[in-house]
Amino acid sequence: MAHMPKRVKHRKVQRGRIKRNATRGNKVSYGDYGLQALEAGRIPAQTIEAARITGNRTLAGEGRIFIRMFPHMPITRIPQETRMGKGKGEPDKWCAVVQPGRVLFEIGGASPAAAKKAMCRIAHKLPVKVRLIERRPM
Repeated sequence: MAHMPKRVKHRKVQRGRIKRNATRGNKVSYGDYGLQALEAGRIPAQTIEAARITGNRTLAGEGRIFIRMFPHMPITRIPQETRMGKGKGEPDKWCAVVQPGRVLFEIGGASPAAAKKAMCRIAHKLPVKVRLIERRPM
């Protein structure tokens, strides 16, 4: 089942622009390998869920996947064949707003080959360009 917030302050929000690079959430924190976004975009909750399922099936219980984004933004849609001038549509789906540099997924406890294979399959599902990064030693 796709993620969505339990409750929100405003049911509908404006689209806005995605500016700047990510200053928070841009380092691997929980796992050993991560997928970092290289461009801005909005990732639907269904896409996040599809990527999670693909990664878990590829790892086959070897490691653990950490999802580092959450779909907070509602996307509205007006029904088909509706005339103009009837206002903003009803909330249709939820999406996560992603800035360049944001770590989207992490994998911990898996071998490097299995983690790379899983991240490659996850990357095919995502609508933004990503790259594989490793955790830096402290």
